[in-house]
Amino acid sequence: MPKRRDFLKTTAAAAAAALPFTATPAAADVPIHLWEGHDFGPGPAVPDRLNQGPFGLDPGVANWATVGYSSPGDHHVRNYGTGLIGYTWEEGGPSRAARAGKETLEQSVDKLSSLPFVDLLYIRCDWRDVQSSAGKLNLNPVWDLTLDAARERGQRVCFRIQLSNTVGQPERVAMPDFLRGRVPMVKGLNRDRTHYEPDYSHPEFIRAFRELNELLAERFDDDPIVEFMDLMMYGFWGEGHSHNFPNPASPYPVSEKVFSQVTQLQLDAWKKVQLAVNTQPDSNAAGNRQVLDMTVRNHGWLRSDSIIHDEPLQIERISNRPPWCAAVMEQGWRRDHDIDKIPVDAVGLNAKEKSMLLSLNLGANYWALWTEADNLARYHERWPDGVSALQKRLGWRVRPGWVWQRQRWDRPELIVGVVNDGVAGVPGVLRLSVESLDGGFKMSGCLDAGRPFANSVRQASFLLPTSAWGAKIKLSAEIITRGGVSRPVNWTCAQPLLPDGSFPVDLMERDTLRWGAVF
Repeated sequence: MPKRRDFLKTTAAAAAAALPFTATPAAADVPIHLWEGHDFGPGPAVPDRLNQGPFGLDPGVANWATVGYSSPGDHHVRNYGTGLIGYTWEEGGPSRAARAGKETLEQSVDKLSSLPFVDLLYIRCDWRDVQSSAGKLNLNPVWDLTLDAARERGQRVCFRIQLSNTVGQPERVAMPDFLRGRVPMVKGLNRDRTHYEPDYSHPEFIRAFRELNELLAERFDDDPIVEFMDLMMYGFWGEGHSHNFPNPASPYPVSEKVFSQVTQLQLDAWKKVQLAVNTQPDSNAAGNRQVLDMTVRNHGWLRSDSIIHDEPLQIERISNRPPWCAAVMEQGWRRDHDIDKIPVDAVGLNAKEKSMLLSLNLGANYWALWTEADNLARYHERWPDGVSALQKRLGWRVRPGWVWQRQRWDRPELIVGVVNDGVAGVPGVLRLSVESLDGGFKMSGCLDAGRPFANSVRQASFLLPTSAWGAKIKLSAEIITRGGVSRPVNWTCAQPLLPDGSFPVDLMERDTLRWGAVF
């Protein structure tokens, strides 16, 4: 992809030329604000927008009737933009058994991806795990194993590349060894232990980071199996903080400028894979508010690496995000899912299940299950209710709740009330299609971004050709995601669907529509 490479090189050269920075106030500094009611700008563009009502006694309407309806299904349905995530690699490595030599990496990935409730596989690794020399990727074996397992089992993949990691310090840092002589490292203490952070403001860091994104985007941006990437941010595990370790890019105006450029570089590089930004408060003055604002205004998503230990600020942000903005949630405490160590409260709820259920209160799209396949199987066998509740409500779950037919201008008009039984809005733009079973006609158009919102209904109409009177038709949907990529949507209704997953409707003949028909 030479165009992308040339653009990124130009962008990075401009960023490098701007360094070192002078400590001047940041013109675009974003103040702390409530996310409830905040204007983040327009949502994703809506092509072929459908008429979305209201639909009443409109001119030309002779009569109407309800010709279809559905009820919510409680079965497990996989769709883009929602699901339970198994970690094939986290900041400490693969499963604990693999780290201890009790199972191979291949066995670890296979067991995790085989769990029936795992929808996505996630890799959280260091920069050094994807690149060991300039100009090319050198992917850790976990990448091919994860991608192959996901393709085999109909799962999707997501990942984070850490620019910094506390695991392995001070002997090993997240940054590749070939950069150690080019990018200065800043030495300090992390909770009384020696720790090194790269000098994020150094021109060589910016150049190397540009190349990293260029290589990763060329490899993964066009792969439809890759669903999202965590935005690469400042500090420990790429979460936007470094505890009590001083920010090497200080003072604040310098740091904000550096990480605004780092963010923009990623937004420019990744055209199709979605980016998820951490909601971490700016405890180390790294410019996190600006990074968050930039990402959301570019239709990125949110994530948090805790739910029980989140600051109130993060809870407010996630629960009041724009409706088209997905949220990725996890809880690192008791990530091993060891049933002998997880506390149970006075009403019999275990601590992991309580965490899961809180994600529904936030309207989350994803929940992390971490690395331990054997423990997860035992946990689900003893306490199945948590995972089951997520499978029924997590993210977005859409279906044709109502289907009306009107006779308008002597033509059949179809009005669909799309219901969302999930706790989150549609993370993109929903395209509806109506097609006759005999192939005589097909029409499609889009709802507004994020619609239907969580636990709500959005209506849209199609004015059909006269040949549609009395026809057997079907309704299907796609979600339009970052970069205009369309992906099929699985309806979540309890009623049977056609073999291709579409919702069947029998239209009535001209002049036979009557209100009040029961079926």
